[in-house]
Amino acid sequence: MNTLSEFRSFTGRLEDTDVLMPALFVGHGSPMNGIEDNAFSRRWAEKGKEIPTPKAVLCVSAHWFTRGTRITAMEAPPTIHDFYGFPPALSAVEYPAPGDPALAGETAGLLSSAGPLLDHDWGLDHGTWTITRHMYPDANIPVLQLSIDHTQTPGRHYELGRELASLRRKGILIIGSGNMVHNLRMMNWHQPEGAYDWAATAQERFSTLIREGDAAALAHYERLGPEARLAIPTPEHYLPLLYVLGLRGSNEPVEFFNDRTVMGSVSMTSIQIGAAGA
Repeated sequence: MNTLSEFRSFTGRLEDTDVLMPALFVGHGSPMNGIEDNAFSRRWAEKGKEIPTPKAVLCVSAHWFTRGTRITAMEAPPTIHDFYGFPPALSAVEYPAPGDPALAGETAGLLSSAGPLLDHDWGLDHGTWTITRHMYPDANIPVLQLSIDHTQTPGRHYELGRELASLRRKGILIIGSGNMVHNLRMMNWHQPEGAYDWAATAQERFSTLIREGDAAALAHYERLGPEARLAIPTPEHYLPLLYVLGLRGSNEPVEFFNDRTVMGSVSMTSIQIGAAGA
């Protein structure tokens, strides 16, 4: 158990920069995107070149759903293969990016209201490495993960995102990794491209609210109609979006990319908060 005084001992170790790092929400979709050369993975690689090179990456992954908030704090986080039924080539992938225990401590200090724990047992799951291995293929930038506390409300996750905002000025790229529309039970394996009508309606509603900056409505997604409830049958893939929306400053631009839906019910729609090199 880490004490609040231990967290505070890290505060201020990272210096501010002249650049406000953008923040990303990335629709990660199938783990196969981690090894495939396709439109989605190519756009991730382009993003890695378009935005400033970060000092480190902090990823909120849909695939680390915990009781309480945890932050990876090891020197060398392992690559986690948290899936089954895929080709052996996917399970053979290793992404040996270093960790950053000092950044983990400083992040914990920013989130002290959540009573976070520094974690030495998890690593980088496919919600993280399938994206970062395209953005930063040399694995030479430290990567940390932040878990999603399933006991908290969506609004609380948005507030935790706001508490992390100062990291953007310190050169840290924060990524929320999930999918806005994510209903695996209703996937149409015979329709690799395109959305069900309800999925398209839900995605357009989410996108409009993001453009309008209405985070309160997005935090209460269950009130956005039956289409939204179909889009989010369980919250873990949606909640990373709220962290990223919490990072948005007043009047900051939002760019949409990979704005497509696959197999009827999985949206790859992604957003960038802030301008590259702002």
